Order: sequence, then C-alpha cells, then structure tokens
Amino acid sequence: MGFDSSSIANELADPADPDRPPAPAGSAAAPLPRGPSPRFSVLIPLYNKAAYIRGALQSVMAQTFADFEVVVVDDGSTDGGADIVESFRDPRVRLLRQANAGVSVARNTAIEQARGEWVVFLDADDWQHPRFLAALEALQQLHPEVHCVATRYVEFRDEGGVPPVCWELPAGPAPVERIDDLAARWMRGASLFTGSVAVRRSLLREMQPCFRPGESFGEDLELWFRLSERTPIALATVPLVGYRTHVHGSLTRRDDARGLPPWVDRMRQRVTAPGFDAARRRSALALIAQFRLSLARDALAAGRRTRAMGLLVQAHHAVGSRRWWFTAFMACWPAEWAGGYLQSGPRPAGVARPLANLQPS
Repeated sequence: MGFDSSSIANELADPADPDRPPAPAGSAAAPLPRGPSPRFSVLIPLYNKAAYIRGALQSVMAQTFADFEVVVVDDGSTDGGADIVESFRDPRVRLLRQANAGVSVARNTAIEQARGEWVVFLDADDWQHPRFLAALEALQQLHPEVHCVATRYVEFRDEGGVPPVCWELPAGPAPVERIDDLAARWMRGASLFTGSVAVRRSLLREMQPCFRPGESFGEDLELWFRLSERTPIALATVPLVGYRTHVHGSLTRRDDARGLPPWVDRMRQRVTAPGFDAARRRSALALIAQFRLSLARDALAAGRRTRAMGLLVQAHHAVGSRRWWFTAFMACWPAEWAGGYLQSGPRPAGVARPLANLQPS
C-alpha cells in the first residue's frame, strides 16, 4: 500500500545545486545551528570493530543534512576502536564507555543518552549514503503521522574496512510505501534493516528496554515488529544505507542450528493474546511458520529427517503455501537428494532464508 503518489525526489536534491553529485564519504558537512536538541541522534554500538568504525563515522559526518549528533557506546572493546572515535574532534560526536555487556545493552544505553528528536541506528561496520538523513527528514515532513521511517539499502561485501563506492541514486521519483503489517511485508521480500530505520525517541523511551539484554541474535528484528504494532512505517523505496556482509565475527552470520531465537516465541505469545488484531495475528503466525520451514530445510540438508518432520508439523500455519508442500515433498526424498538440492540449489528471496541472519537479504 502506497502513500498516494508521494515522493522524496525534490527533498533528496541539494537545494543549492540540484545537479551536484553526493558528497564523498570523507568530507564533512557544515554543522547547522540547532536548538536544545538535534533533529537526529545516530547511535552506534561499538565492540572490536576498529577496522570499520572510521568509515562508518565518516559516512555520518558527510551527511548533507547536518542537524545531528552521534552517540557511540563502546562495549568494552579491546582493539583501539574507541581511540579512533575520540580522534574525531567534531563536537557532535560523543563517546560513552561501558564494561562489555552486549550489543543490546549498548543500544539501550545509547537510547537513554540520545538527545535527538529521532533516533537512527548504525552498526559500526555499515555505511550511510550522504543523502540518508535528508531522506529521513523529508519522510518525516511528508508523513508526520508516522513514528517510524526507513529507506531501502544495498549490500556490499567486507573489504577489510574499505567503505563502499558512493552509488548514484535512481533517477526520477522515489515512491514511499506504507507498511501497516510488517510480518506480511517481510514475507514478500526485502524492505528495511537496522541501519535504515529512524524512530521517534519518545516512542523508544516508552518501550525501554528496546533490546532484550543478553540477546544478540535477531534482537533488532524483534524491536521492528514491536514498533510496527504501534505505528505504520513509511518506507522510501530508494537505497540509502550500505549493509556490509561477510564480516568476520558478525553476530548476524552465526550458526542457527540451535533453533529459533527466544524473541520468536515472545512474538507468538504477544500476537495470540486476547484483543490482538486478527489479521496481523494471521500474518505473524504465518511468518513464524516460515521461520520453522527454514529450520526444517536446514535439518533436511543435514540429514535430520525426523527433526525436519517435527518442524513441518509445528509450521502448520504455513500449510497452505507451496513452500510448505515442497518442503514436505523433499522430506520424502532420499537424504542425499534433499541435502544436495538444499546445499547447492538456488534459494528464493524473502522468506527462503530468514534464519540465516534474520535480515531480509
């Protein structure tokens, strides 16, 4: 569902020179005069990402919309990354240090310390296009009734800390999509991820702890679903954030053999409670079933047919989908056939691999 032909094309253009290309990643935007609080707080949890944090910070400092602060929470790093943050002399950059407590606690601490009207999340190994904050500001002005805005993103492979080449933005209007049912939208394919989202700080403060302490596997996705139960999401369908993939030690690339993360069961309990919207309940349960189907396929690939069959039974909310029936069909194949197909065959986009990293990639 769209927003009646709305676009952010004009807002993404530089009013001084609309034909000027985006600023390079290392340039600095001139600070704007601001009131008691900046428009944006960009929150960065940092743990042993010294190879990447400079590039991430430079991408923020190069924003064409400059009314922001950056709050970096160093979660007990031992590789000198915090020293790199301190080398940035811009007064908009603040460094907070804490003993190692995990990414969830680091993000919650940053939310408590944020002063901006809107909170933007950025992981220390990701990257913002110079027009990213300008696009978020335009979205907020066009759709003040929503409390969460986002853009699309692009993936780029790890190159040892080298930022991506600043890509050109698509020509023409950038349509804005309204997401009222995030679970249903998630099953249709890529939409948003942690680094492409901005949320009103007041709403996040009401929801604290926003990220479950001690969890680091899908803890961000849980927050997006909780937010979507409170507000529509306005999504600009233009890629303005870079998501770095295949980073050594990345939390989003860990083995999922242990099964569904705890937040999925919390989601199930929440949506099955009395009074929850029936249509959204169906979407959420269908998405959870798709997660179980992914685990069933992983079990088949590992030759664990009994586990796969049990997961198929648990995924009964997806029994009407072709994916459920094809997975059941594969469960009847000889183990080597099913395993060979799943390990080497193409994997569809969207729900086909939601447990690989719990991102829509």
